[in-house]
Amino acid sequence: MSPLAAALLAGLLGLVSGSFANVVIHRVPRRESLVRPASRCPSCGSPVAPRDNIPLVSWVLLRGRCRRCPAPIPVRYPAVELAMAVLWALVAYRLWSDGLAWAVPAYLAVTFVCVVLTVIDASSKLLPNRITYPAFPVVAVLLLAASVALGDLGRMQRALLAALAVAGLFLLLFLISPRGMGFGDIKFVPTLGLALGWLSWSALAVGIFSAFLFGGVTGLVAIGVLRLGRKALMPFGPWLAAGALLAVLAGGSIATWYARALLGA
Repeated sequence: MSPLAAALLAGLLGLVSGSFANVVIHRVPRRESLVRPASRCPSCGSPVAPRDNIPLVSWVLLRGRCRRCPAPIPVRYPAVELAMAVLWALVAYRLWSDGLAWAVPAYLAVTFVCVVLTVIDASSKLLPNRITYPAFPVVAVLLLAASVALGDLGRMQRALLAALAVAGLFLLLFLISPRGMGFGDIKFVPTLGLALGWLSWSALAVGIFSAFLFGGVTGLVAIGVLRLGRKALMPFGPWLAAGALLAVLAGGSIATWYARALLGA
């Protein structure tokens, strides 16, 4: 299979995955089951028919409203589906092109977790244990399988060291400044460290640095433009996810560019 074909297939699967991600985003913070009941309109309680549950298409055909009542369907739903499809396609293309096809399932899982936690943390300032705890063993098993298939167990050793290193770093930051670092972030970063460390140390460095850069710039904008106080609590999970995905997609290129710029200077 060519990288382009892999990307197209991953994109289509990403639409379906994005639809399930919306269920996770809505129900996990409310401590509801992901299985029962079936999807319903939050306003009128009417079950969502299969024809109204087609990713992206149904929202467009329904013009963003419930078929049974006039309640609007938040634009977040198609946005999550589209974002998941695009990101899954990009991740699959990148890894397939780099000869790491066996690792695609692991990084699609990481992408799913990143999108879900980004939306949940941005809206509720929570990184639920129901997602952060199982994410690590799931990704670890998938990366171990990829390492065995590639005949490169050294990647898995580096991944575990990276996970331990970032967990220790964030725990230290939490102990130094509890208000500046949520405990949910500490439970999220080992999975990101594992995934980025499996790729390379440079990918790990780019991912963590980018997260702090994105978070810092956003904090300055919030203080300067939105007039938020310095002690205002802002979710850091979305920037951890953004930094990790950037590192997966372009970490090697960014690290190479930085090294050349540093040497050139």
